[in-house]
Amino acid sequence: MELAALASAAIPDLSPTGVVGSPDDPRDFSAAVVFDRHGSRWRVRSPLHEEAAMRLETELQVLSGFTPGIRAGLPFRVPSVAGAVRLDGMRTFVYHDMPGEEMELEDLTELGGKTPDDIGRVIAAVHALPAAVVENADLPVYTADQFRQRRLNELDQAATTGRIPAILLRRWENALEEMELWEFSPVVAHGDLHEDNLLVDQGRLVSVTGWTDLHIGDPAEDFAWLASSGNQEFTDQVVKAYWQHRSGGTVQDGHLLRRAVLAAEFALAQWLVRGIAADDEEMAAEAEAMLQELEADVEEHGGQVISAAPAVEPAAHPQGLAPASTDDPADDEDTGEGADDDDAVIMDHARSPEQDGTDEAPGADQSVTHDAASDGSEDELVPDELAADAAESGHPSETVGPDDADDPDNADDPEDAEHVSSTEVQEHAEEQGDSENDDSEHNLSGSHAAAPHQEGPPTTALDLDEVRQLDIRRASNPS
Repeated sequence: MELAALASAAIPDLSPTGVVGSPDDPRDFSAAVVFDRHGSRWRVRSPLHEEAAMRLETELQVLSGFTPGIRAGLPFRVPSVAGAVRLDGMRTFVYHDMPGEEMELEDLTELGGKTPDDIGRVIAAVHALPAAVVENADLPVYTADQFRQRRLNELDQAATTGRIPAILLRRWENALEEMELWEFSPVVAHGDLHEDNLLVDQGRLVSVTGWTDLHIGDPAEDFAWLASSGNQEFTDQVVKAYWQHRSGGTVQDGHLLRRAVLAAEFALAQWLVRGIAADDEEMAAEAEAMLQELEADVEEHGGQVISAAPAVEPAAHPQGLAPASTDDPADDEDTGEGADDDDAVIMDHARSPEQDGTDEAPGADQSVTHDAASDGSEDELVPDELAADAAESGHPSETVGPDDADDPDNADDPEDAEHVSSTEVQEHAEEQGDSENDDSEHNLSGSHAAAPHQEGPPTTALDLDEVRQLDIRRASNPS
């Protein structure tokens, strides 16, 4: 009942008549739906720690950027903040409740009908949002090269835990070193899109929640959750609908799903690192167990294809990335794609866990390359022609949020400026054909078919000054 009391304090006219629990991340938030005497429903979210409180403040900034014009053009509903109250230094927010209910991923994929088209249309609409929604909220803005470099830095950090299977480290590094894979046009990405943040009403997707991790970056991030659906046909239908609403059916990024699979797998490593950083051994052990299941799947079935390079298990190297394989190069020539699509087993739990929303971009005033400089030594890992290709593939840096300047992992740090590869890179094919990833001419505006504006609770974006900021302090000796 505490949340009902907080809702009453935030909205004086609200007279609660009932309250029920609301699904949310139990590690971060206490949430409930409150009913009032008029029959209206209000969703209350209260942070359980400072990091969660920062995420709610970030979401308020994002939602304030959804002007009435932007909201009217979206084919889904977006939350509206009705009020807030401060408790022990952290604000609890009250939202107008939205239509729709959450569904389990398996149930969502079995809905059929227009569900794949709805999801594709929603993702296309998010990716077509104006960049100002992100920039005005001082959220991260990444170029394609900066996004890749950020992943490499995170991979190094994960490797130092000594708890990531070596075969997965090599598998992910191979994909991150494949420059062609990372030639995408950055878009506004939701950053935490999965079934828990999609609300369905009468078989149609009507609302999208969870806007704490909005950023400009890789569009594949918003498809990572589909990589664990176990229903490839459903996933393919969603991607087809996405391109139809985004570009009239023209596929502008042929590697989208490969990067989505990588993101889904790598989310387990991020979950492990987060658990260790929070000194939460239960979280870390859970992530480690899922990583071991993924390792077994890759060893037995080859896993889903994320890179053209073979996923060969390197020698043990618990404190960092494994050294380059010393196997006969001739043995690698017959490995092909490293996995058979027919035998691929999708990990049901390898989707992106909710992130902390505090990741920051590399420095905005430099372009970062990953390949080690060639010194002509016998330990050279990258052929000269490949190193030249990588050096020429960088994109001009874009402006990032002001908070990024203090990022300890910022690419301005000389130790992070280059990531020394430990993977033998396959030779490039001499003829690559016309690139199907000509994303440089694809801007953020995109195209999508907007559904008619739906009726319901007020959808006008709330100005920051209008959010009530009552300050409530707990009694020193609560009864």
